[in-house]
Amino acid sequence: MYYFEPLTAFVDSLSKYYGIPSCDMIVYKDGEEVYRHLAGFSDAEGKVPASTNDLYRLFSATKVATCTAGLRLIEDGKLSLDDPVSKYLPDYGNLTVKQDDGSVAPAKNVMTVRHLFTMTGGLNYDMDRGGSPRIRAEKGDAAGTVDICNAYAEAPLDFEPGTHFQYSLCHDVLGAVIEVASGKKLGEYMKEVIFDPIGMKDTTFLVPDDQVSRISEMRQCDEKTWEPHPVGKGDMFRLTPNYESGGGGLTSSAHDYMLFGAALANKGTALNGYQLLKPESVDMFRTPQLNPVQHMDMMHSFPYMPGYDYGLGVRTFINNTGSTAAKGHFGWDGAGGFLIYVDPDNNMAFVFAEAVLGSTPSAIIVHNKLRDMVYLCLRGNIEETNEELNREKAV
Repeated sequence: MYYFEPLTAFVDSLSKYYGIPSCDMIVYKDGEEVYRHLAGFSDAEGKVPASTNDLYRLFSATKVATCTAGLRLIEDGKLSLDDPVSKYLPDYGNLTVKQDDGSVAPAKNVMTVRHLFTMTGGLNYDMDRGGSPRIRAEKGDAAGTVDICNAYAEAPLDFEPGTHFQYSLCHDVLGAVIEVASGKKLGEYMKEVIFDPIGMKDTTFLVPDDQVSRISEMRQCDEKTWEPHPVGKGDMFRLTPNYESGGGGLTSSAHDYMLFGAALANKGTALNGYQLLKPESVDMFRTPQLNPVQHMDMMHSFPYMPGYDYGLGVRTFINNTGSTAAKGHFGWDGAGGFLIYVDPDNNMAFVFAEAVLGSTPSAIIVHNKLRDMVYLCLRGNIEETNEELNREKAV
């Protein structure tokens, strides 16, 4: 028996104490959904209760799906982590790098597919970098993922590939590599090997017009008051109708992404028996990839992630000192607060769906508390859970 009452109470408190107007929380364990709770209102006026029908902009939680698609191509022998990116995107064969004196010089290191997975490619998160604006102006709506990602290569890198970690457009470029390696648009390939076989009916890069009303209204968090202000339902990462951002472009429902998480938690096998990834690929997914310098870069960028290292596009838990969570779980979140965590060792995963941009409380407080509460509640020991929670409150 599980004891989820404290988790429910915490989720219900998020609107009042942390400025999260609506959310959907799902926990999967050993082949079944063992918990789901919704709270708040999905519209800015606070009249429409959060619903299991709601859709959410995943933003960077998209990265978990993109890296899964990349791993599928590796399994099929169509991609290798050590391939030069220029094998798929020729413009990456003539990269330049910013120098300490402000000059620019030809890159000494070859950017590889592994560098894209691990955010060590030297790119930044400027979507107007290089020739991106020019290509969009020249081709208009027809400018696609490969066009724009090739154009990113015209700007100098911030550092030599493989020398540092920097959160960036690496996974957008990985999406373009996937398009070339698969011979399909990124969304088409994901639909073929992830979404359709698992039964994910709501996950897409382009929400149909008749489904836009289902999108939970985005809010922008006021960093001083934590007050959320409505900012609409648009997708800031869709540079053109034909650009599919592997780093932040998907929209999904909590249920859909839970089906995806359940497959990863079951060592690559979906609830319906479909093999999404091989167990060894899931393990490779969560195996730390950073050297000490890169790890320090990551911790400087994400100081609210103690205990984590970085695998192939996900944070992976390697030190659970001070946490009730198990080592070996992995996942990522998005700018709107959407979070997915997967624990293959315990066949457990959970999804937390919200839609608040710039929410420091979500990143620093809420996500870590949710993670630790899930593990506590799954233990099913009421006295132990209450004791731990009371100790946390006292601190």
